[in-house]
Amino acid sequence: MTDTVTAPCRVLVWVSEGTWQASVDAALHLAPAGARFTLLHVTPEEVRETARGAYLGLFGRGDPGRDPAPRIAGISAAAAADLLEAAARRLGRPCDRIERSGRAEQEVVTAAAGADLLIVARDGDRSRLGPKSLGRATRFAVDHAPCPVTLVWPDPAPGMATIPPPPAAPPRP
Repeated sequence: MTDTVTAPCRVLVWVSEGTWQASVDAALHLAPAGARFTLLHVTPEEVRETARGAYLGLFGRGDPGRDPAPRIAGISAAAAADLLEAAARRLGRPCDRIERSGRAEQEVVTAAAGADLLIVARDGDRSRLGPKSLGRATRFAVDHAPCPVTLVWPDPAPGMATIPPPPAAPPRP
């Protein structure tokens, strides 16, 4: 009889401002024993580019040393590191940390390529059940992830009475 060694489950946790606690808690409760965790944070590139665009719009070519984009990028990187540190402390287990910058939905799907499970939190309208409880980037990641996805509510889920009514039937000819 041959013993088979199976690799531990690789769990990718998308750590995002405002919802990361729920994602980390879900990882702790749902991942199998011995799972390997990776915490992922994505800083949207729009933050840096918006600052650069505003500067150029106001001051033209101006002094490149006054362009706020590099400072914004530094502040964003520090905030991301702090968030990943807080998430790692909450997880309380060894984990890898990945900080990326770019389009969140693309970066999450790319990072999920090596995962056995992706954990994300709803980030849209949290007042009712339904598809609008997912933001654009989260919807993309859920639809395109190359692995199973666990989707969690960052707050208690709204009641069943919040389900939108079905569409009206078309009129009969």
